[in-house]
Amino acid sequence: MSQKPQIEPLPEDLVHEPLNWLFAEHYRHRQLCRLIERVGTATVVLQEETEEILTFLRHDMALHIIDEEEDLFPLLRRRCLPEDELGPLLGALSAEHRDDMEQTRVLTTLLERALTEGRPPGHDLEARRLFTDFALHERRHIALENAIILPIARLRLTPRDLRALSSRMAARRGVVLDDPEDDLPADQALAAGATP
Repeated sequence: MSQKPQIEPLPEDLVHEPLNWLFAEHYRHRQLCRLIERVGTATVVLQEETEEILTFLRHDMALHIIDEEEDLFPLLRRRCLPEDELGPLLGALSAEHRDDMEQTRVLTTLLERALTEGRPPGHDLEARRLFTDFALHERRHIALENAIILPIARLRLTPRDLRALSSRMAARRGVVLDDPEDDLPADQALAAGATP
């Protein structure tokens, strides 16, 4: 019998609140880290957990990085004030995203090999280190984003920014959003559209 997923899915409607979506996605990344440590140090192949990690790394991780790199970070660069001093941190986080994608490819190869050869990563000390280092690095990365990036985004992004962010994140996931302005009378919808 198939076990319950270790990484909780997000409700699709949460994409209407993009910053809450990103915060919830970070919680899922913490669940991923626990799973990666478990699978990466196991001395037997944990097939279902390995497949769950592979699905997350191939799909969810990639989408999350695109959400931040193509949408959230550019919005913040436009909206932040000089005293926010966010530029260097955004640059460092972008560099970490590039490293994450490279590390994800390495972990994916090791996990695929574990499934095809029946040899768990935990049998190899170097592989164990790669898994535990990835989890440690990822926890630090999301802690920074939760503590600094998301609070500043809540402060600086406009309602229009948030709608655009929500729209693009939903489109990436094939989610159709109802436009809240569709329910407004025509004169209010025009006024809402004119808001900066």
